[in-house]
Amino acid sequence: MPHFVEALQQEATEAIAQMREAALRARHAHARAELMRHMLTTARKVKDRPRAEAIETVVREWMEAWNLARSDWPHIAREMEAFTAAFHDYANDPSDAHDAHLREACAALDVVLEQEGTSISDQMAFRSQCAHGWWELVKPVPAGLPGRKPRPSVPLLESGKAFWEAGCADFCR
Repeated sequence: MPHFVEALQQEATEAIAQMREAALRARHAHARAELMRHMLTTARKVKDRPRAEAIETVVREWMEAWNLARSDWPHIAREMEAFTAAFHDYANDPSDAHDAHLREACAALDVVLEQEGTSISDQMAFRSQCAHGWWELVKPVPAGLPGRKPRPSVPLLESGKAFWEAGCADFCR
C-alpha cells in the first residue's frame, strides 16, 4: 500500500487526467453547439429572403466571423454551402426531415474539415469572434494560426467567474 503522500499524489494525478478528458469533451461539445446555435440564429434572420440570397448571406457571415475567404477553402465551399442550406431549410420548416438533412450536412462538413486536420469545434474555438475564452484554457490556439481576428469574448475570463460560467460577448447572444 502506498504511503499517504504518495497516495495523494496518485489521486491528484488521476483526478487531473479525468478533468482533462472531461474538459476536452466539454470544449468540443460546447464549441460545436455554439456554432450550431449561431448558424440557426443567422439562418432565422434571413429565412424570408430568396433561398440562394439567404444561403449566400449566411455563408459570407460565417466566413467573415472565422476570418476566412472562400478562396482559402475552395475544397470545402460546397459542403459549407450545403451546411448553410440545411440550416436555411430547417429555419423555414423545423421538421424531422429537415433535421435529418441538417445532421447529414453537418456530418459531411465534419468529414471535409477532418481531412484538413481540423473540426467544426476547433474552427469555432480557434477562429470565431464569438469564442468562449475558457476554450483556450482547455485547448490553446495553435501558435501562428493564420488569419485569426481579435476575439472580444476571450477577455471575459477576467470576470471572476469560474471558467465554465464565462460566456460569450453580448453581441453573440
